[in-house]
Amino acid sequence: MYTSPRKMRETMPQTPIFSSMLGSSCSGQVQPDMGERCVDPVYQDGNLVSGSLEALIERLVPTMDYYPDRTYIFTFLLSSRVFIHPHELLAKVGQICIKQKQQLEAGTEAEKAKLKSFAAKIIQLLKEWTETFPYDFQDEKSMKELKEIAHRITQCDEENGTVKKIISQMTQNLLMALSTRSQYQEIREKFRQPVTDKGTILKTKPQSTQKDILSVCCDPLILAQQLTYIELERVSNIYPEDLMQIVSHMDSMDNHKCRGDVTKTYNLEAYDNWFNCLSMLVATEICRVVKKKQRTRMVEFFIDVARECFNIGNFNSMMAIISGMNLSPVARLKKTWSKVKTAKFDVLEHHMDPSSNFCNYRTALQGAAQRSQTANSNREKIVIPVFNLFIKDIYFLHKIHTNRLPNGQINFKKFWEISRQIHDFLTWKQVECPFEKDKKIQSYLLTAPIYSEEALFIASFESEGPENHMEKDSWKTLRTTLLNRA
Repeated sequence: MYTSPRKMRETMPQTPIFSSMLGSSCSGQVQPDMGERCVDPVYQDGNLVSGSLEALIERLVPTMDYYPDRTYIFTFLLSSRVFIHPHELLAKVGQICIKQKQQLEAGTEAEKAKLKSFAAKIIQLLKEWTETFPYDFQDEKSMKELKEIAHRITQCDEENGTVKKIISQMTQNLLMALSTRSQYQEIREKFRQPVTDKGTILKTKPQSTQKDILSVCCDPLILAQQLTYIELERVSNIYPEDLMQIVSHMDSMDNHKCRGDVTKTYNLEAYDNWFNCLSMLVATEICRVVKKKQRTRMVEFFIDVARECFNIGNFNSMMAIISGMNLSPVARLKKTWSKVKTAKFDVLEHHMDPSSNFCNYRTALQGAAQRSQTANSNREKIVIPVFNLFIKDIYFLHKIHTNRLPNGQINFKKFWEISRQIHDFLTWKQVECPFEKDKKIQSYLLTAPIYSEEALFIASFESEGPENHMEKDSWKTLRTTLLNRA
């Protein structure tokens, strides 16, 4: 009788990942059948806090009467790459599987009868691994180890071929996932290059016919929704392995660096580049406007867009917009700012106040996260954190806690916390965008010319002339440099 993968999964003891946010019922608790080990691994209040790599790998592999908690599987597979290559880990898992299979085959008839159940558990582990971390299988060594384990497990059910069918489907899904990621990397866009052309920057002609963001979208809410669409689309291409590079790249264990590092870090850099482009686009749109009244309107428009982003839960775009308005070429436009109703901007800056480790922002983020957990609609589920701060938090966790304890054991308590934060991010990125895509607006946001910092200053000085000797000298130098370059 054919047993579907879903049915097999339902028979496994499962715990929702981070259901208690690593509270008292934290995953990794001692299983009754695992014996009473108090040295390796180590538990505190029933929670796994440290262990040797060998002991942690042993806890990953199911037995006849045990299946690891999903939270443990996710956390260990995520953190293991800091200490061991995925293909090496697969080889060790395979060795443990073979040993257990041989023991069952050499046992009593009752134990032999449990071979199918054991095989089902091993397949379930491989399914979770290939679905959550498909990039671990991108190299030939990993695929070879996966096929070897699959071949051994298939022998446990040669009569009706159930295991073989499930493994075949799992492999198909894995190859499809790898192909999808590969296609994304092939069509990835080039980083936008700032405009430095003299004719584009110097305001020698009236710009009444020049296209700007307001001519494309004059509704702050609509623009905030389109920014959120772009954010969710981009963040969907960031995977847990990418985020773990923050840890593994900073370690001195050069011999244990993951393969594919360049590809993975590119995903992070591409998303960071989007933040920078948005900031520079905001500054460009403001600085290149000739008339003060229109410039004031542009500043107030972006303030409203940032506020709508905040209300949606899109903190990354909000921070990018604020950063753009705080760039020196924009901030120095005193005559423009004197006409701006700054009360709303003051509120936004309060939310993003860096004091006390961005305490106000973190409170707002926590509120959005709580709203997301109880939300009935995708609109209320949106949480897009300030990516730079999210990365810094993981970096900070990594720096203040050692990977290994003085006794040589892996400090698993550290990886529980890093894993929790990454899992939160993965949950947020899976939200389906509730807003319809507006191709015209998005095309402008993604392709409109952005000025370099030098060009921004030139445009700024042309909008409002230099106010002191330092600015006059800077303006003179910039014009000379630009004219000579032309």
